[in-house]
Amino acid sequence: MSYAGLLVSTSLFAQGSPLPAPVRAFEQQGVTLFGSFESASGLPAWAASVNGRPLSIYATPDGKHAVVGTMFNAQGQDVDEKALFKLVTDASLKALQNTNWLMDGNPSAPRVAYVFTDPNCPYCNKFWSDARPWVSAGKVQLRHILVGIIKPTSAGKAAALLSQKDPAAALAAYERTLAGTKDKGAKDATLKPLLPIPERIAEQLKANQRLMEQLGLDATPALAWVNAAGNLKTRTGAPASSLIEILGAK
Repeated sequence: MSYAGLLVSTSLFAQGSPLPAPVRAFEQQGVTLFGSFESASGLPAWAASVNGRPLSIYATPDGKHAVVGTMFNAQGQDVDEKALFKLVTDASLKALQNTNWLMDGNPSAPRVAYVFTDPNCPYCNKFWSDARPWVSAGKVQLRHILVGIIKPTSAGKAAALLSQKDPAAALAAYERTLAGTKDKGAKDATLKPLLPIPERIAEQLKANQRLMEQLGLDATPALAWVNAAGNLKTRTGAPASSLIEILGAK
């Protein structure tokens, strides 16, 4: 099983003891590691993901070999699923929480969804508009994580928003303006790119994009939330048919 050509090696957890060489090889090929756990089988194991898909890596007792797969018991049950998803969810949520997200909605809302947003993304603005009933009712808090990936002006526009005294208010005003006009030229003129981009903001945007990629997300809007089972869910795009899954019942 080869992961060559995927993301650069990365880890979303603080490593303690050195990784066995075969596990380290997976990481070097782009697999994201989230933490180690002891499998129900007794084998040392690591929670990981590739392109956003959680997977377990198991090391042999001698530490010379590693396998990727699912550990079943005699009843055909996945005995390590809970441990895997808990580590992936906890580490991913911590990484999301540590970004420079912009709050949209009630701070005490019972549900939170993270949204990777590009200022030039029309589908991001549509999701913003579609989510208003949930946000206005105080049921959902959106946490917008700005990226600049669609057009050459995207990063500069994201920087312009992040440079404001109140970036969250600036983003909300920008989204309202976009939602209120259908003229493409007017939309392009609504927000002027900030150039050159200050180094601090450029680093924020790079970190946001890097996390988006680590979660296996490659287009905007890209969303991450915790479902009723307590597991992290992600997806790109937010058609009307997905809103209840992401935001809950109206």
